[in-house]
Amino acid sequence: MSSEGWALLHLRVTAESDPAALARVIERFQNLNIVPRRVVAEWATTDQLHIQVEVAGVPEATVALIAAKLSQVPCIVSAYWHR
Repeated sequence: MSSEGWALLHLRVTAESDPAALARVIERFQNLNIVPRRVVAEWATTDQLHIQVEVAGVPEATVALIAAKLSQVPCIVSAYWHR
């Protein structure tokens, strides 16, 4: 696999303060049998949940698809990815 395939990709998600929001983000990776390198979730004083998921060895197109699918979930305010 090329070094591009092992690039570290970051998914950033902002969600409403919903108890199921974190599970909804993680289940997208579970459904594809992907284990994230790191997951960080922090509840902000703005009553929103900020979630960062780092993955390596996953094509950019897959992470883009996950972000697009998450954007369709009602409790998700925004979802985007970057290198």
